[in-house]
Amino acid sequence: MNRPTVSIVIRCYNEENHIGRLLTGILDQTLKGVEVVVVDSGSTDATVSIASKYPINLVSIRPDQFSFGYSLNQGCAAARGEFVVIASAHVYPVFQDWLEQLLRPFSHDTVALTYGGQIGNEFTRYSEHQVFAKWFPTQSTPNQPHPFCNNANAAIRRALWQEVAYDETLTGLEDLDWAHRIMALGHAIAYVAEAKVVHVHEETPREIYNRYRREALALNRIYPQEHLTLTDAVTLTARNIAGDLYHALCDRQFLRNLVDIPLFRFMQFLGSYRGFNQSGPVTSELKRTFYYPRSLGRSSSVTDHSRRRIDYSPAERSSE
Repeated sequence: MNRPTVSIVIRCYNEENHIGRLLTGILDQTLKGVEVVVVDSGSTDATVSIASKYPINLVSIRPDQFSFGYSLNQGCAAARGEFVVIASAHVYPVFQDWLEQLLRPFSHDTVALTYGGQIGNEFTRYSEHQVFAKWFPTQSTPNQPHPFCNNANAAIRRALWQEVAYDETLTGLEDLDWAHRIMALGHAIAYVAEAKVVHVHEETPREIYNRYRREALALNRIYPQEHLTLTDAVTLTARNIAGDLYHALCDRQFLRNLVDIPLFRFMQFLGSYRGFNQSGPVTSELKRTFYYPRSLGRSSSVTDHSRRRIDYSPAERSSE
């Protein structure tokens, strides 16, 4: 078999509602001949059955073996491409040139990692939309000065992964940790706003709390000098609630989100505070990226009519 230039690694667990859409979007890309590696950690629903209808390489691990770093290392080990694209099973690309856009910065030899834009869908909580808008702006950054990134929609050079594997002991943020270490070796990170995916989060308040708690635990491991005090948590909760309500008012969605916005932000920062469980100031640019609210400036949405969107309706009809 010819060695593929690009491998896509998808980590999944009980993603029957989403993985078919992602795999359909991959097949509809302008870039053809990619290898798809699905790493399943013991799904008990129809995830594997659905994925097996597509041209994939399935890697199975036991649920008790799972960590974000371990599953990703298993996928990268099975991949054969020069570049490894990493995608969560509950994302799907918006445009047919998603892969081309995500891989474009690798034309510069110094770039080790790229990550793309993310948006929510019609079911995404309003505050989650604000998180996406803050973390994934409409303007690309070809040489990012800090290691923030997100493995729901990212790509790396596999040769560098062979030198620096993902940390299998972290409770989250294995992507940021890898970026931090790779930047220390002199490599660059590029953010590609045009490589956009829809990221579907369907979480209960408890799951929101757990997500931010495990990420704070990991962040404190990676940056032990960073802390979050109770005062910080309360202040940032209030600031983010106020910012979200402002944007909701501008978007004429104020009343329908009057309860959900405070609930989301409360669980986010309660989880973050519990994860840090220490005292001290919030200081770094990275922490501002993670926790500070979206600015009150209003930017017009960017619509690129020259790019072809993927039509998922046939896939959705066939799955009903």
